[in-house]
Amino acid sequence: MRSSPLPRMSRRGRATIGVLIGVFVLFTLLGWGVNAWTDWLWFEEVRYTQIFTGVLGTRLLLFLVIGLGMALIVAGNLWLGYRLRPQLRPHSAEQATLERYRMLLSPRLGTWIALVSAVIGLFAGLSAQSRWSQWLLFRNGGSFGVKDPEFGVDVGFYVFQLPFWRYLLGVGFTVVVLALLGALAMHYVFGGVRLQGIGDRMTNGARAHLSTLVAVFVLLKAVAYVLDRRAMLLEYNEGAKLYGAGYADVNALLPAKEILAYISVVVAIAIIVFSNAVMRNLVWPGISLALLGVSAVAIGGIYPWAVQTFEVKPSARDKEAPYIERSIEATRAAYGLAGAKSAGYAASNLTPPPSLATDTSVVGNARLLDPQLVSETYTQLQQVRGFYDFGPKLDIDRYAVDGKTSDYVVGVREINYDELTPQQSNWINRHTVYTHGYGLVAAPANQVVCGGQPYFVSGFLGDSGKEAQGCASATEQIPAKQPRIYYGERMKADDYAIVGQTGERNVEFDRPTSSGGEQYYTYTGEGGVKIGSFTRRLLYAIKEQESNFLLSEAVNQDSKLLYVRNPRDRVEKVAPFLTLDGDPYPAVVNGRVLWIVDGYTTAATYPYAERVNLQAETADELTGRGTFQLARENVNYIRNSVKATVDAYDGTVKLYAFDETDPVLKAWNKAFGGELVLPKGDIPAELAEHFRYPADLFKVQRNLLTKFHVTDPGDFYSGQDFWQVPNVPDAPDSGQKQPPYYLFTQFPGQEAPRFQLTSAVTPNGRQNLAALISGSYVDGQPRLEVLELPDQTRISGPVQVHQQMSNNGDIRQQLNLLSSNQAQVQYGNLLSLPFADGMLYVEPVYVKSSNQDAYPLLQKVLLSYGDGGSYVVLANNLTDGIKQLVEQGKRAPGATPPSTGGNPPTGGGTSPPVLTGALAEAAGKVQSAIAEVKAAQTSGDFERYGRALKALDEAMTAFQEAQVAANPSPAPSASGSPSASPPAAPSSSPSANG
Repeated sequence: MRSSPLPRMSRRGRATIGVLIGVFVLFTLLGWGVNAWTDWLWFEEVRYTQIFTGVLGTRLLLFLVIGLGMALIVAGNLWLGYRLRPQLRPHSAEQATLERYRMLLSPRLGTWIALVSAVIGLFAGLSAQSRWSQWLLFRNGGSFGVKDPEFGVDVGFYVFQLPFWRYLLGVGFTVVVLALLGALAMHYVFGGVRLQGIGDRMTNGARAHLSTLVAVFVLLKAVAYVLDRRAMLLEYNEGAKLYGAGYADVNALLPAKEILAYISVVVAIAIIVFSNAVMRNLVWPGISLALLGVSAVAIGGIYPWAVQTFEVKPSARDKEAPYIERSIEATRAAYGLAGAKSAGYAASNLTPPPSLATDTSVVGNARLLDPQLVSETYTQLQQVRGFYDFGPKLDIDRYAVDGKTSDYVVGVREINYDELTPQQSNWINRHTVYTHGYGLVAAPANQVVCGGQPYFVSGFLGDSGKEAQGCASATEQIPAKQPRIYYGERMKADDYAIVGQTGERNVEFDRPTSSGGEQYYTYTGEGGVKIGSFTRRLLYAIKEQESNFLLSEAVNQDSKLLYVRNPRDRVEKVAPFLTLDGDPYPAVVNGRVLWIVDGYTTAATYPYAERVNLQAETADELTGRGTFQLARENVNYIRNSVKATVDAYDGTVKLYAFDETDPVLKAWNKAFGGELVLPKGDIPAELAEHFRYPADLFKVQRNLLTKFHVTDPGDFYSGQDFWQVPNVPDAPDSGQKQPPYYLFTQFPGQEAPRFQLTSAVTPNGRQNLAALISGSYVDGQPRLEVLELPDQTRISGPVQVHQQMSNNGDIRQQLNLLSSNQAQVQYGNLLSLPFADGMLYVEPVYVKSSNQDAYPLLQKVLLSYGDGGSYVVLANNLTDGIKQLVEQGKRAPGATPPSTGGNPPTGGGTSPPVLTGALAEAAGKVQSAIAEVKAAQTSGDFERYGRALKALDEAMTAFQEAQVAANPSPAPSASGSPSASPPAAPSSSPSANG
């Protein structure tokens, strides 16, 4: 009597398992269905249903094609293994042991094969559906118009085609290995492959089947060698310490992989022929596989290693030079560095010029408010209610008020649900009453009042600016017709709001009134998903796991549900193919508050380009403290191709093409019907005025420029001219990088002041200033500029300057008086401002009391000019500080400003005579005229330059007349001291200052 190898389960047990499986599947499908349905409703609200259908359809397609294809291949090979089983099996202990497994499998063999194949297909499909982005680029990608330097293949192949081909190759290897293992197991169980007994260990059918699968594997290896030749242009080159194929790769490894590809084809043919047609055994196929392995080690490993070790290393600088040049060119092209404008800046003037006191382009626009420090000030002075919040960091933007453009520190008064009291936090209040914030609050970045407070000019909640200011009145200079904030950065995933008409009275808290009361409101915008029907309410009750959707009277037939309310999350959901900047910012555009979010298209397969990690490259002091941390994404190509906006009132999302030449953006737009992204020409002019150079892109470009500003391969290999980004000036030991800062200013070579993002860099391993890097928009086009100082400059870098200023004896005493157990000194942005062939440093000093409700107040301003230590002042305000600097410059020995491009006179030798009376006055006018000429040269204003030259000529004539009047019969003195002479005039060439 034969016994079953496994005991049979009772009917009740089978029923219980069936019910449990059914419940699991039901809830899984229910959860997936609810999420899919609510996602569809959300995409329908924002009018981007093509994203939902496109992504979902692509994922389902890949799941079915790859999953079903792999399942069928595995199932076919398992079934073939069974069909090729021998009818007669020799008697042996091995076969007797296998008989019980054959008895288990044979009655339901089809079921077992289907089950195993379905599991494999399920996991393969789940893996495949995550490759939807690669498939869409594969289908819709075009040409870059740039060819790689080794094979002459368009870069589009590497970006759009290669990633998906490599994925398909990986799928091929996986399915062949699984089919081979499954077929081998099937042949073994049913006697086609034996380990014991007399005669052949493998039947002819099993040998043909298995050898064919091995041959297919080897053929796939040949394809892999071909693709590897292309992929070598993406890999790290140890010899040159850069990405891309180097000397040994091109001259040894590339030919080796080509030879191995041919050998693989030969071996695959040999396996099939010798196993089944000639020898009918596995000896020669085994020898062929062994030869392939030996060839892979010798040709693909030992030979390239020998070339690298004995040929490249002894003269790596020369051997790798052409390939370093390739990497430099590719990196600069891939990251948008090729168009960076570089210019020299002598920075030879170490004495504060008199023109500092009259300048309006640089000094007049110097920003004093630090957007990180004054966020507490905004909250305390403009909060009005405890549940309003401005976040840990504000933003910088520029506005034209009364015909004058300047930068403003802006923040949005948002609802912070974490600050609601327990009474306010019940479901009704949290989701139907406290639904929105109110107003964009702004203050000029270079103006303070009331002992260090910002001068607020917008976002008032009362009837006048005086109530909001607390001590100074102002008019609403940046008015918003619709100031309500339903969508903002403080919103979390569960911070949904139910809005709409709920009866005859308004129930949403709107804002406090000037009389001390409260005003209520009902949302009238287009945003939100209608949830008036019972079906919709049931749907969202399941999604949010909240019964009040069904039970509460606050939800009626007119209600709408607002969710996904964070503007960055909203854009990310609409455009999942974009990498978003970590610092969205608000702007008032045509009377509405819009969130502006910069979107990047990226790639990781641009040949020869340096690969970076976005999370690491964009991290600095502000990461996680007001700016979002980017994901750990490795890229070697990036473009700021999209400017996205989110309406703070109704949540409308718009995507504008900012770089219409970007091939990656073209591919994505084509993938979703060609109308996903609005053309650049549709960008409203008032919106374009608020575009700013994106911070995260600038950080990546700045970090790369610390190395890739060097374009000579030999110099790059030596690395002697590399730069580094300095640490935070007032906390250099923290290891955090100094964030770039936005300024409305004018740098040398620029025609007029512009809004730009700026960062200082220092030489690698040193602290003096190496260059200033800035990013801005000129006529709507991005412009990256590098102002490079001489290698041996005496100008200090940010960390050095802060230490020199704060450790100055007199200044340290004053700072100690400001700091005590009851107060703390905090330092704002240290600004590096090139001016008059020198460097002006400005650092605001805040003081924060230890009281619970205290906020930082701007009390002092640190200023330095020149090398950072010679001329330093701590003043009550910027105007006084500039005056003190100028006075220090006038009193300095040899204070005459140098001629253009030269150095100031230094001590040593005989001092010049002291001028008095009319002669001293005339000399002062000459110095002022010289400073104005230099300032005009720097500004590039030729009309101003002409006036300055005329004024200088008049001043020189007046000085000579005063000299004649003071010395009617000049004669050499006994000591040989020279008579008084006018200061040296600058060169009349407009290009003297670059």
